[in-house]
Amino acid sequence: MINNNKISNLSAILLVVAGIFIFASIVFPLWRIEMDAPQYPEGLTLYIHSNKIGGDVEIINGLNHYIGMKTLHADEFIEFSVLPYILGFFGIITLIAAFVKRRKFVNWVLGLFVVFGVLAMVDFYRWLYDYGHDLDPNAAIIVPGMAYQPPMLGFKQLLNFGVYSIPDLGGWVMFLGGALIFFVAALEGGFLNKFLKKRNVAILGLFMMMSCAPDGPDPIALNKDACEHCKMTISNGQFAGEIITKKGRVYKFDDMFCVRDYREENPDMELKATYIHYFLGDNELIPAESAFYVKSSEFRSPMGGNIAAFKSEAEALEYQSKMNGELIMWSSLVQ
Repeated sequence: MINNNKISNLSAILLVVAGIFIFASIVFPLWRIEMDAPQYPEGLTLYIHSNKIGGDVEIINGLNHYIGMKTLHADEFIEFSVLPYILGFFGIITLIAAFVKRRKFVNWVLGLFVVFGVLAMVDFYRWLYDYGHDLDPNAAIIVPGMAYQPPMLGFKQLLNFGVYSIPDLGGWVMFLGGALIFFVAALEGGFLNKFLKKRNVAILGLFMMMSCAPDGPDPIALNKDACEHCKMTISNGQFAGEIITKKGRVYKFDDMFCVRDYREENPDMELKATYIHYFLGDNELIPAESAFYVKSSEFRSPMGGNIAAFKSEAEALEYQSKMNGELIMWSSLVQ
């Protein structure tokens, strides 16, 4: 029987943990924006705390000056003055909710936290939009129609920089604190039990579809996408390749040699997958490690790699004979 007024001791303990998590978010960086480019192989990182901006701020400000973006200074943002107090307030009222043990008080805390979260994300988006669009018309480098708004979440290519935005430790513990408050409200309100009893088939099916969703390569747009290594537009997809990093960034190439050289030049790159175009397919990329390769001067690939990929050994052997080529494996192509 659910008590309409008081919450359980377990819920009170979860609220204490949630309050501690929210307090911890004041100390650690909430968000980070990573930037990488050929001239910065180790990358540049911007850390957004509740009260300051850290990381490679001066270097990023120097680079942004050339394209007319504003310099970043924490004292110009009122958010850094008030955000620690707002998070402290939520930490305190969450702890109070744990000791008061009233369900209505928990719902009130959850409602306030949700409103704060929505307003914070809207403000963050507005800040990124202004930062990327309000450019100096007299900047040294001007690309007509180009804006430099960093992504709020995920990856975005900005000129030769790949920009990756994601919550940092402070952001994750703050979200976890909010999730615990939501869990307590759902548990004490009886919604969690109702959900479990109904065994919602639709949501279960949604999760199954998500788990089965394709996690493969990004199709190469011929005559539009450019090779990451040689910078040539990819016009012949038969010899193309693609690298996907663990962060989800996609690099496309017009030749097997470009794939190989780029990997060798970036040994610290964290790879998720490498794909090569199936020679007999129509814009079909296949896993590089399981493919079979034939090298022949008669292929004439864009950058002289002259290597074609096949799905099966039988196909490769057929073209080895037909093209007077050499059968090779992935391990011999990429060290």
